[in-house]
Amino acid sequence: MSAVRAVAYVAPYFLPATVRFLRAVVEQPGVRVGLISADPVGMLPADLRSKLAAHHLTPKGKALDPSAIAAGVRAMAPRLGGKPALLLGTLEQLQVPLAQVREALGIAGMGSRAATNFRDKSQMKDVLRAAGLPCARHRSVSSIDEGLAFGETVGYLAVVKPPDGAGGKATYRVRSRDEMRAALQRLGPRTGNLVQCEEFVQGEERTLEVISLAGRPVWWSACRYMPTPLAVIENPWIQWTITLPREEDDPSDPAVRKLGFQALQALGMQTGLSHMEWFRRADGSVAISEIGARPPGAQIVSLISYAHDFDLFKAWGQAVVFDTFAPRPRKYATGAGFLRGQGPGDRVTDIIGLDAAQQKMGSWVVETKLPRIGQRRSSSYEGEGYVLIRHPETAVVDQALAQLITSVQVRCA
Repeated sequence: MSAVRAVAYVAPYFLPATVRFLRAVVEQPGVRVGLISADPVGMLPADLRSKLAAHHLTPKGKALDPSAIAAGVRAMAPRLGGKPALLLGTLEQLQVPLAQVREALGIAGMGSRAATNFRDKSQMKDVLRAAGLPCARHRSVSSIDEGLAFGETVGYLAVVKPPDGAGGKATYRVRSRDEMRAALQRLGPRTGNLVQCEEFVQGEERTLEVISLAGRPVWWSACRYMPTPLAVIENPWIQWTITLPREEDDPSDPAVRKLGFQALQALGMQTGLSHMEWFRRADGSVAISEIGARPPGAQIVSLISYAHDFDLFKAWGQAVVFDTFAPRPRKYATGAGFLRGQGPGDRVTDIIGLDAAQQKMGSWVVETKLPRIGQRRSSSYEGEGYVLIRHPETAVVDQALAQLITSVQVRCA
């Protein structure tokens, strides 16, 4: 680790989580980092900005364009001491463009075939099924008639979405032929614009986060959603929770971990932190929903950090830059409660029950982003704010989260 390692990092927009991942790379010892962004570098905190070796501003409409990213890498090369050893970025939509640029410029890391396996949900499930791994029945359709035919196959209990969606955007659950037709009309399937149709899997939804080094899983963690993300997307008023249990074998038992590791190998995971979502049906069987070759959202990285009493952002940076990771024991259960606006308006007008909730569970709260009167209603499933809780006992975290989301109301008008 004594030699300076040049890294090109792509962060189109400086969202809070994006900045934390960027900082995790910039502050590694022995690195020289160049940043490509569509946001002006002056928007970054001064201390972080001062540690960058180079910056290239790309047009906002070209933030995900491989040719624009490649041009930025070439432009920064003289200040990085030559071609970078690594090209990194955490945004889901960036993974295929980054892979294409790596191949074009001869930079080590995940290639476009593996990146597409993770990004294209239809191709992902084809790969998983070929590997004998359980996942929902699916079909990529180029017409409404093809989608309706798939609906007949699964009994019109299905999910319709773009094959390269992220964060549940433009995802529809359908329960009838009419709902299937309406969802397909919204997404407009045609040649060159395929739409993903999947069997709707019913059950409890869980996650599996894995650190991999050179294709080898070296560490894992797991969370549980309440309710499922799709239910949250369908009902913008639902205040939902994520729990990371203190018990490291709950809910991801060894059999599910084995499936997850096999799925990562089949899809072509190299080095980094991945995020798998999976279902446990009522009969105990498991179905893999999808896997991202990038860190999870929804505050999961922070939950893991608080549970293990270390900085997973920083540890991720060390893993992707230097291929090293030092696991830490889990000391706590953690959880996130997401506060979402209720009512027809687009501005927060009132927050009820927050003071009482803070008094009751204040000593367990480790991080908050609280709604503010007057703020604009969020379009994200994370809502207008969140509260992160930590306690040595999983049951206490679950009880605190339940109390939080039932006693606190965010009203919008």
